[in-house]
Amino acid sequence: MHKQLLRTKKILDHSDSGLKKCLTAFDLALLGIGCAIGTGIFVLTGIAAATQSGPAVVLSFIFAGIASGFAALSYAELAASVGGSGSAYGYSYVAFGEFAAWVMGWILLLEYGVGAAAVANGWAGYFVNTLANFNLYLPETLTKAPMMGGLINLPAFAIIWVLTILLMIGVKESARFNNIIVLIKLCTIAIFIVIASMHLNTDNWHPFMPFGWFSTLENGKNVGVLAGASLVFFAYFGFDAVSTAAEEAKNPQRDLPIGLLASLIFCTLVYIVVSGLLTGVVSYTELNVPSPVAFALSKIGHTWSSTLVSTGVLAGLITVLLVLLYGLTRILFAMSRDGLISPIFSKINPDRQTPTRIILMCGFIVSLVAGFIPLGELAETVNIGTLASFVMVCVGVIVLRIRQPNLKRPFKNPWNPLIPVLGILSCGALMTFLPAITWFRFFIWILIGVVVYFTYSIHHSKLKS
Repeated sequence: MHKQLLRTKKILDHSDSGLKKCLTAFDLALLGIGCAIGTGIFVLTGIAAATQSGPAVVLSFIFAGIASGFAALSYAELAASVGGSGSAYGYSYVAFGEFAAWVMGWILLLEYGVGAAAVANGWAGYFVNTLANFNLYLPETLTKAPMMGGLINLPAFAIIWVLTILLMIGVKESARFNNIIVLIKLCTIAIFIVIASMHLNTDNWHPFMPFGWFSTLENGKNVGVLAGASLVFFAYFGFDAVSTAAEEAKNPQRDLPIGLLASLIFCTLVYIVVSGLLTGVVSYTELNVPSPVAFALSKIGHTWSSTLVSTGVLAGLITVLLVLLYGLTRILFAMSRDGLISPIFSKINPDRQTPTRIILMCGFIVSLVAGFIPLGELAETVNIGTLASFVMVCVGVIVLRIRQPNLKRPFKNPWNPLIPVLGILSCGALMTFLPAITWFRFFIWILIGVVVYFTYSIHHSKLKS
């Protein structure tokens, strides 16, 4: 067993991968913030408050943040000790072996790929609405998928290709662009916080928990604080994208834990403040709208700031898309390098020092999904994949502590095994609050992945060679 683990670690050791090592702890933190602060804060906050949690959506964010915190500490330990660009895929490879790693990688493809397509659809909606504010209109056939009566969602299709080209240019350039947009996004949020603080009406916080902690309605919909936590968890899955950048970090053993924990802590505080103010200036019953933050500002008479926030949302969702596409390409790059998918995708462009083939493939597939398939209610599908990966990472910390006690751990989890156990329990609990249809889709996706593994991957794996 020990020899097998060492062999696996050797296969995954790509200290000279050809990728450019140029990202600092600051870049990594902003990478996580860029992905995490987007759809969750600008869209799901209002939806969760109106339909599941009420003003207690603040508690939903706190519970989701605590569960993510346990997972983040586990991620930090594995990112510093195991490394690699495959995130939870690489960690599962070392801790559990190839088959579990493949399943984990397959789940991450669902998380990042479907998440990127869904966010592209959301961005397209905001883009069309912003154009309408300036009396500019696109034909409906170019803004809707065929299933919705159109030809193609052209804005969603196009934005994926714009960001695909940016990723091909180089990771440092992409990170610089992400940093600039994140700062714009944070300024937008700061404007909302300042204005909302001056119009706070605590009467809007009553009743605080109109849906209780958890219950199921006659139509099968789950409501309550805990159900809301399972929905707003979508706001937290961005921070694990930091771990996909391990091989492009200047000092990954130090910078990865800093980037992971800093982005999570910062985002959690922002979510708590914004959700509290949002439900304090407008009744939660009115927040089931596409852009609740902009809607709240319009409601209290600040139309100019509402337009500014809408512009900030467009910028914010672009960074979410950029980081999701980046993470997706790096996970597939790692899987290709290990022989589990075609090795042609692990070729590095020597001039740009980026895996251009895998970037092009991801851009092609995600743009088609975003342009031709309506993805209205897939946030929960993304969430179950994220929660499953978090559980696997927490289990991996415990397993590696037992199997490889002498493994060098620059960052070591405090109170082991309490932290990873709490991560398993909390993330597992949030999974149980998701609807049955989400579990069905999840198991179908895993089944497809198992078929792919036994028909191709197992026969081409470098571990078997």
